[in-house]
Amino acid sequence: MSEAKYDILGIGNALFDVLVRTDEAFLASHGMTKGSMRLIDEAQAAAIYRDMGPATEVSGGSAANTMVGVAGFGGRAAYIGKVRDDQIGDLFSHDIRAAGVAFTTKAAESGPATGCSYILVTPDGERTMNTFLGAGQDLSPADIDAEAVAAARITYLEGYLWDPQAAKEAFLKAATIAHGAGRRVALTLSDAFCVDRYRDEFLGLMKSDVVDLVFANESELHALYMTSDFDGAIAQLRRDVGLGVVTRSEKGCVVATAAQVLAVPAAPVAQVTDTTGAGDLFAAGFLFGHACDMSHENAGRLGALAAAEVIQHIGARPQVSLRELAAQSGL
Repeated sequence: MSEAKYDILGIGNALFDVLVRTDEAFLASHGMTKGSMRLIDEAQAAAIYRDMGPATEVSGGSAANTMVGVAGFGGRAAYIGKVRDDQIGDLFSHDIRAAGVAFTTKAAESGPATGCSYILVTPDGERTMNTFLGAGQDLSPADIDAEAVAAARITYLEGYLWDPQAAKEAFLKAATIAHGAGRRVALTLSDAFCVDRYRDEFLGLMKSDVVDLVFANESELHALYMTSDFDGAIAQLRRDVGLGVVTRSEKGCVVATAAQVLAVPAAPVAQVTDTTGAGDLFAAGFLFGHACDMSHENAGRLGALAAAEVIQHIGARPQVSLRELAAQSGL
C-alpha cells in the first residue's frame, strides 16, 4: 500500500448554512418536526427565509464540517462535494480551502444554485434542518477523484448522499476505489429520518463490508434496528460492522467492536447554545484519532472535545484551535 496523502477524505452535500434562533411555534407554522432534517424545494426555501428573523450565514454541509474539524486537529483532509459557480458556491469553496481542506471538485456551470440548509435553533439548543440540496444533488460518479480517494487512509461518506441516485452511485464508486487501494470506508447515518428511508440499504452496506466504520447517534441506532433497547441494538451493530461508534449526547459515546463495548464520557460543557454540527465534529475527532492509530478511547475523547466546542456557539464549525484543545487535554 502506498503512503497516504490524506488522513481523511470526506464526500457529501456541499451546503451553505443559514442559522436562526426561533421558537417551536415557528416550527409548527411551517410544518417542521423538531430535531429532524427534511429536504425542501426552492419555493419552500424562499418561504422559510422570508419568515425567518436575522440569520447567521456560514459554510456547512455534514461531511464538509467534519473535514474542517479534521484539519483543525492538524490532519490532512480533502473533500468532494458539488457547488454551483455562483456567489454562495464561491463562498463555500473559499471557506473550506481557507480551513486547510483540499477541495478541487469542479463547480457546476448550469442547473440549480448552490445548496442551502435553513437551520432553526430553539431555546434548548436543538436544531431543525430544512435542506435545499441545489447543486449538491448533482454530485455524480464523474466527480469522484479516484486518485484522491485511493490516497486517503479513510474515505468518509454521509448518509444524506443516499437521497439523490447519482450521489448514491458516486458513494459506491468511492467505496470500491478505497477498498481496492487497501483503505477504509466510514459512513455516518446522518439522521433518523434518513435511516427510516434507507434502513435496508444501510444495513446492506454494513453487512456486505462496503463500509468498515459506522457513526450513529442514539436515535439513529434505534431507527436502524427498530428497537428502543439500546443494549440489544448495540449487540446487533457489533454483528453487522467491524467498528461502530454511537454518540449519546451528555452520556458520551459507545465504541463497539466484535471484541468489546467501550464507553467514553462526554467532555464538559458550560452551556449548550446550538447542537448543529455536534455529530459532525465528533466524527472529526474520532476519525483523526483513528487514522493516527490512537486507541478507541482516545479517539472517542478527541471526538468528545470537538463536539463540546461546537455546541457552545452558533454554527457547525469550530471557533478555536482543536489542536490546542487536544494538547491541553493531554491528547
